[in-house]
Amino acid sequence: MSIQRFHSGPRMSQMVVHNDTVYLAGQVADNAGATADVTEQTAQVLRQIDALLAEAGTDKSKLLSATIFLPNIASFGAMNKAWEAWVDAKNTPARATVEARLAGPEYLVEIQVVAAK
Repeated sequence: MSIQRFHSGPRMSQMVVHNDTVYLAGQVADNAGATADVTEQTAQVLRQIDALLAEAGTDKSKLLSATIFLPNIASFGAMNKAWEAWVDAKNTPARATVEARLAGPEYLVEIQVVAAK
């Protein structure tokens, strides 16, 4: 059994690869305090996801599932604007979007994905 952990700290790893499956921790915008726009934060998170998937040797066309957390479900449309511009329309993952309180009020979106290698 092969398990690789990336960008690990005392609490969590940003990414874990088990055999041919890539699990990402929930990703939030690095500069969340600099913008109050959920579309911009979503685009930033998706760029981070692209970078992590590339590091694991895969990409968004191999997404299996995505869970999106929004502190205000009213921002669903604005988040989807960035998501739909980014997602591979021929290879969309299973997805859930839920309203949930995030780690801080500056975060407007958090996205967790699982992908195949």
